[in-house]
Amino acid sequence: MSFVDWVWKKQDALEERARKISRGQLGRVMRLAKKPSYDEFTRTSWTVAIGIAITGGIGFGIYYFWQNVPPFLRDLFGV
Repeated sequence: MSFVDWVWKKQDALEERARKISRGQLGRVMRLAKKPSYDEFTRTSWTVAIGIAITGGIGFGIYYFWQNVPPFLRDLFGV
């Protein structure tokens, strides 16, 4: 088998896999998927940024609590 025949065989196998994907659930999703408009992209980006900021704020609050409250309680109770 020559190199060209081997490449054609691999290409045919790859195309067959692509045809199988297009018939399944992923194929249905990909047919329905579309490029978002600028407004949709902006709205999604802001929503994600706000979610990340809230998560970071909660994490910082927990960090601050664990760094400052136990020493305060230790000093308060004289332990």
